[in-house]
Amino acid sequence: MKLIADMHTHTIASGHAYSTVNELAEAAARKGLKALALTDHGPAMPGGPHLYHFGAIRFIPRGIAGVRILCGVEANILNTRGEIDLPDRYQERLDFIMAGLHEGCGFDDQGLRNNTQAVINAMANPHIHAVSHPGNPLFPTDYEEVVKAALHTGTALEINNASLGISREGSRPNCRKLADLIARYGAPVVVGSDAHISQGVGVFDDALQLLAETGINETQVVNSSLERLLIFLRLQPL
Repeated sequence: MKLIADMHTHTIASGHAYSTVNELAEAAARKGLKALALTDHGPAMPGGPHLYHFGAIRFIPRGIAGVRILCGVEANILNTRGEIDLPDRYQERLDFIMAGLHEGCGFDDQGLRNNTQAVINAMANPHIHAVSHPGNPLFPTDYEEVVKAALHTGTALEINNASLGISREGSRPNCRKLADLIARYGAPVVVGSDAHISQGVGVFDDALQLLAETGINETQVVNSSLERLLIFLRLQPL
């Protein structure tokens, strides 16, 4: 399977990442990617961007170095109602919204039932396209219920390459369980590097191996073709 877009990257705006928008785009071009999602953390993340960052994101060109730029966010789920740390008027302006559970951002582990409810309620928001690193062991969830909700709402679940290696220790077995369920139910998937520096853009090796091992079909992976991705995001070609 060939991926044409990296759907999870961070710039210096996230406060704990080390490359600029242009550096990430140029790295994506060198890797032969056709699209790049900029998913800096939402403002609830300590050290993260101010809300104004997501208002000014309209200044970013839609194409850099021949790569389609998708202006997005990795938003923080704040409560069991599934609310995120961006007002609706900001959500409406973005090309791609991932939402996830992050420690220190207003919602720490509340047990399997409440964690699961928070994620499922977030997926009911039509502006949210994907759930970031749902296998995070710091937030146990009922994976089968999450996968069923993803299928029902059309929300993609992320296979996060960094979770299979350098981030969120202990994620690999959870990601395997999720991937098995995703394959069984046919739920949509996005794959992201979770790059925090330009050298990490387009690094999908572990994620692709997991997709192959669990039998997730290419048609389930929304960033396996540009046409499929744009349809999923309801965007027009440039």
